[in-house]
Amino acid sequence: MINKINHIGIAVESIEQARPFYEQTLGLPFLGSEEVVDQKVRVAFFACGEVRIELLEPTSPESPVAKALQARGPGVHHIAYETDDIAGELERLKGLGVGLVDQQPRRGAHQTLIAFLHPRDSGKVLTELTQPGH
Repeated sequence: MINKINHIGIAVESIEQARPFYEQTLGLPFLGSEEVVDQKVRVAFFACGEVRIELLEPTSPESPVAKALQARGPGVHHIAYETDDIAGELERLKGLGVGLVDQQPRRGAHQTLIAFLHPRDSGKVLTELTQPGH
């Protein structure tokens, strides 16, 4: 079951350049940053009520985020929905015929498990499932 929106991912060329808008202009508390090596991105999180804003900066030209930036420029990259059972949700969605980018959950930022759904089945919105803290 989907519990809530966990975060909104925004692709940026540079976290350093984008950070002042979110932190100073909007006044959102900075929660920290980290590199997710296997996804070739650096991420920074900001609190906005119960939802977090995640800035995604590619660390390699082969990163999916780098390719998204090249194709569409900076902007909303994905919406992440939180679940307590990501493997079960993937099976349920697969049974409904939803295309899965990730057949199995993988590690994401902040010790989460994540998986992406194919945008062709979600109104052209890249959708991420996330399960907290493992």
